[in-house]
Amino acid sequence: MRNPDRPAPPNWTPTWAFGRAVLLTGLLLVAAVVLGRVDLVVLATPFALGTAYAVRRRPTEPPRVWISGDDGHLVEGGDVAGTVSVGNPGAVSYDVAVLRARVSPWLRIERVTLAGGTVAGAGRVAGADQSVGDGRAADRSVVADRPFVTSVAQETAVDLELAGTALRWGRHLFGPAGARVAVAQGLLVSRAVIAEPIRAKVYPRTEPFEAVEAMPRAAGLVGAHHSRRPGEGGELAGVRVFAPGDRLRRIDWRVSLRARQLHVASTLSDRDAEVVVLLDVLAEAGRSGGIAGTASVLDTTVRAAAAIAEHYLHRGDRVALLEYGPSARRLRPATGRRQYLTVLEWLLEVRAQSSPHEPYDQVFGPQLLSADALVVVLTPLLEERSAQMLARLARSGRFVVAVDTLPVDLSPPKDRGWAEVAYRLWRLDRDTMIAQLREHGVPVVPWAGAGSLDQVLRDVARLATAPRVGGR
Repeated sequence: MRNPDRPAPPNWTPTWAFGRAVLLTGLLLVAAVVLGRVDLVVLATPFALGTAYAVRRRPTEPPRVWISGDDGHLVEGGDVAGTVSVGNPGAVSYDVAVLRARVSPWLRIERVTLAGGTVAGAGRVAGADQSVGDGRAADRSVVADRPFVTSVAQETAVDLELAGTALRWGRHLFGPAGARVAVAQGLLVSRAVIAEPIRAKVYPRTEPFEAVEAMPRAAGLVGAHHSRRPGEGGELAGVRVFAPGDRLRRIDWRVSLRARQLHVASTLSDRDAEVVVLLDVLAEAGRSGGIAGTASVLDTTVRAAAAIAEHYLHRGDRVALLEYGPSARRLRPATGRRQYLTVLEWLLEVRAQSSPHEPYDQVFGPQLLSADALVVVLTPLLEERSAQMLARLARSGRFVVAVDTLPVDLSPPKDRGWAEVAYRLWRLDRDTMIAQLREHGVPVVPWAGAGSLDQVLRDVARLATAPRVGGR
């Protein structure tokens, strides 16, 4: 931050060309006086007149630079667009304006259009539409960081339009951008004007996901899942004797005539369920390559959470999100389109955070999970604390499903002594831990998009409806 007691730098400063013109004019005049030669005065006159004519009109205000972006619903792999504008608020035209912009590495800029002036990009003249990307993710922000040169007329603005592809979810910086302009035929140059960056929100792309209707316990009032409670629904539960309050259209006349007493068909109520998606953010592994490359643990976790939430919210269920980590962020359970948008916003802030302390009490202590909720835990199972958390949830009587988010193509570092042997031993230890979790009644399945949880949800629902031994 600039010291308020220090004077602000001048908006316009002379260039080396201006200094050379003044110096040369002064030397010629001094030599003409010392040597008494009039021809040197004549030789200095064009330099003096040219410099005076060029600076006769000089702007008083610096150029204006601002950044604007697309406020639409941007998803991974979608088109991203932004505009960097340089404006001339004065009455003197800018001879040359050099404009540069920087964007996040996860926003691949493939096309740059500079409208409103004659443009030259990276030292060469370009037309109104200049394609400068080669389609590689490794381009990073180099494409947008190239200098673009244009002229700006008085009281107008020139827009540098950047268009490309969003490679990864998150909040990515679009900017900063800076510009410097030259006037008076290059004798005066402005100070660098910097525009603050804006953040482009890129939502995770939801992979196609389908799950069976079976839920362990449907505890709401209305919904699409068949519960075990009698009520108004479409699932036949049996036939019973007519009682006061039963509807006449429910009378089963065949059974009533055979039993010589009125009987009605009883049904199971259709209710909604509560789904809690728990994100294990204690560790990160793998390398993120964007939407078209490899996926890290965090990428798989966020995309799977978005897909699961979208599926169950579309069915009318209540969805809540929790973070198993030091921050212990949570999103209260709700339903509807508004909750889905809130889920996407919430997922943009997910970060891997290691912690030396056990976050179980911090996550589950103040607010207890509903006993009827289905808890879907997205975890790479890289730490023993994660396995202990799953076992404690299962012992508390909740319905838990663990989704393994570790990349299948994770490989050990090469040529590092015993690294490969240590990696194989770690894999064996991890497989043993997963087998122990399954013995505790925690199903562990890898995330594979559509149908990942079908068989697991059937097993969990069957377990929930099974009779309990010993009255427990």
